[in-house]
Amino acid sequence: MSSAHTEAPSRLGPVRQTYARQEDFPHVARAFVDVSRVVREMGLMQRTPWFYALVAAGLAVAFGGAVTGFILFGDSWFQLLIAAAFGILFTQVAFLAHEAAHRQVLASGPANDRLARVLAAVVGMSYSWWDSKHSRHHANPNRVGKDPDIEVDTISFLDEDAAQARGLRRLITRKQGWLFFPLLTLEGLNLHYLGFKHLARREPVKNRWSEIGMLAVRFALVLTPIFLVLPLGKAAAFLGVMLAVFGVYMGASFAPNHKGMAVIAPDARLDFFSKQVHTSRNIRGGWWATALMGGLNYQVEHHLFPSMSRMHLAQTSEIVREFCDTHGVPYTETSLWRSYAIVIDYLNGVGLAARDPFDCPMVGQYRRA
Repeated sequence: MSSAHTEAPSRLGPVRQTYARQEDFPHVARAFVDVSRVVREMGLMQRTPWFYALVAAGLAVAFGGAVTGFILFGDSWFQLLIAAAFGILFTQVAFLAHEAAHRQVLASGPANDRLARVLAAVVGMSYSWWDSKHSRHHANPNRVGKDPDIEVDTISFLDEDAAQARGLRRLITRKQGWLFFPLLTLEGLNLHYLGFKHLARREPVKNRWSEIGMLAVRFALVLTPIFLVLPLGKAAAFLGVMLAVFGVYMGASFAPNHKGMAVIAPDARLDFFSKQVHTSRNIRGGWWATALMGGLNYQVEHHLFPSMSRMHLAQTSEIVREFCDTHGVPYTETSLWRSYAIVIDYLNGVGLAARDPFDCPMVGQYRRA
């Protein structure tokens, strides 16, 4: 099998956590320059507004159908099906917000930012909070101390964080791989909370009041019909299902991308190409995976070309994969289900650090890794 097309998470292994340094990677400092030149010459950095117009129209029709179903069902437990549909649709809107934030949709940067802010509000998230967090992630994926996506937040992604867990979080951490997907049912609520927490902080926040206003309108438009049409119990169940589906869908789309890949040491100095390719994982599946995950299935290419349209990622992946094969750079691609198994395995491996040494003789070895 080619070194550029492998199911292994990385040369460093999926479970035993080590911090990657410069010597772990081949020297391909000019790799991005060469690949970028080919990509641009082929016109793969051009915008595709027609595609995003079709996606937006499809989502508008789907939301219209969900609202119609909500009205027709009335006071019925079948409303939980509509709740699940809304959870899926809000996730798809989040994918569009993500692409607008990366300036993939419209021609100008400011226009994309405005669109992303509105779409984030539709989802119920603070754009300023997410944009700051996501920008830091793209600059330093899986780098200790710099990537906010591997900072501890109930789940521990690093051995030292797992070892420091106490109380309820320690109990969760010990089995966090198996608990990962059940915990994602709360991620939708968590995303709403973190957004409001960000907007309420004392430090300056860009567009604070416009975001608060849009979020207030959004929650009024979502919550008012639910509690007017449904009794309290069914309304609570509706919200629970909608948030659970939204949280699981979001987490299941983002988790396969980097979890279980190389963790970069804080002091490592890596070229852009190595840093992005070695920490990212693609998901096989072609068009259906692209539709399901909003283009996040081409995570390697997305990290190399963040402003690239979803429509061009598949073709670009062929170019990047060939270059990696030629230069001996591991290009990680696997199935969706295999990626979930890797994530669970990795999190369980990290969770060993939260166990007492007497419970797990290998924990000391993991802590020194």
